[in-house]
Amino acid sequence: MKPRFREIFLLTAFTLVVISCNKDDDSPIKWLVSTEKTISYSASNINSLVSMAASMYPEILQLQPHLSGGVDVYKVFYKTDIGSKLINASGLVCVPQNAGQYPVICFQNGSNTLDANAPSNSASSFQFQMIEIVASMGYVVIIPDYPGFGASASIPHPYLVKEPTVKSIINLLRATEEAAGNEIKDIEVKNEYYCIGYSQGGWATMAMHYALEKQYQNDFKLKGSACGAGPYDINFLFSNMIGAPTYPMPIYIGYIVNAYSAYNQFTNPVSDILNEPYASRLSSLFNGKNDFNQINAQLTTSVSGLITSAFLTGYATNTKYESVRNAMTSNSISAWRTEKPLYMFHGGSDTQVNPQVTEYFYNRMITAGSTTANVKKEILAGLDHGDASIPGLIKGLVFINNLRLGL
Repeated sequence: MKPRFREIFLLTAFTLVVISCNKDDDSPIKWLVSTEKTISYSASNINSLVSMAASMYPEILQLQPHLSGGVDVYKVFYKTDIGSKLINASGLVCVPQNAGQYPVICFQNGSNTLDANAPSNSASSFQFQMIEIVASMGYVVIIPDYPGFGASASIPHPYLVKEPTVKSIINLLRATEEAAGNEIKDIEVKNEYYCIGYSQGGWATMAMHYALEKQYQNDFKLKGSACGAGPYDINFLFSNMIGAPTYPMPIYIGYIVNAYSAYNQFTNPVSDILNEPYASRLSSLFNGKNDFNQINAQLTTSVSGLITSAFLTGYATNTKYESVRNAMTSNSISAWRTEKPLYMFHGGSDTQVNPQVTEYFYNRMITAGSTTANVKKEILAGLDHGDASIPGLIKGLVFINNLRLGL
């Protein structure tokens, strides 16, 4: 009888394990790890912030009539995949305090090198407060950290590497849907999505616009996007960067080369592209602890000093650099016929991301069959890269809100 009892016990234990595993497989929670409320804004807090911002950017007053009620900001931890690996990532989800079902605005921030400045680590900074309070207009506002920051700070940031960037945002959208009504009570996510971003975030937003329209259209209903000063065609931008005697922000060149090397986007060693001592020190510069000024100080604005002479003369045609060219092309966004409204803006005096990038990409979108009724372009005269960000983003939010209201 004892062996028989042991067999029954083992069979029962095995059955319980199988049932438990099946329950886990059927769980509606696939991407969400956890949430943590970090900030709450009352309606009066929000009005004070807008009034303060209006002293510098009076155009923000266009948004004030649409603000209604308080906002809660959550730090969200979730799973995303980079290649074949599943990692924990993070971002912010901002929701109205009033219960209801709300459309989603997904905001992609610009280039950053400091982990301390990632959205989930810097939720109370003025720049992110201005995005967080947009939830008061009746939206769920999502702000991804991107891989390499926040919960995933231990890995290199895939700067302008398209696939892991897009997947990390898509999976945050999924995690937010899972959190709504569960860990974030009384909030439902409406299947109505808008995207907005500037600089790196403009590129990420354009990549998201394409992905939501063409690849994830059965999961998410895209309504429109606003993209500012994005390096949509990285090959075109990179050629501009290295085509002049000097470039004022060598950090961008270094960031691209470092990320593409770390994520095996090309087969060349860094020393094929950068001169010493820059090639050897590059990876140590992008450790999440150095800001733009510190990294620029360790590079040089002299293009011939930074880039090897062989690369400068051979980048466009030499087969030795074919994998580099292919990497720039594969991580660029190909023009297509979009059926969704798209607003593109750029500072006319931008010295960091040449406004010709937007002009060039806009023309290619029209050539690809997009209509001028769907795709709008605005060059903000006299504004450099930093100067154009806030005015352009406000214009983008007005564009999105008008889409939502059917104006």
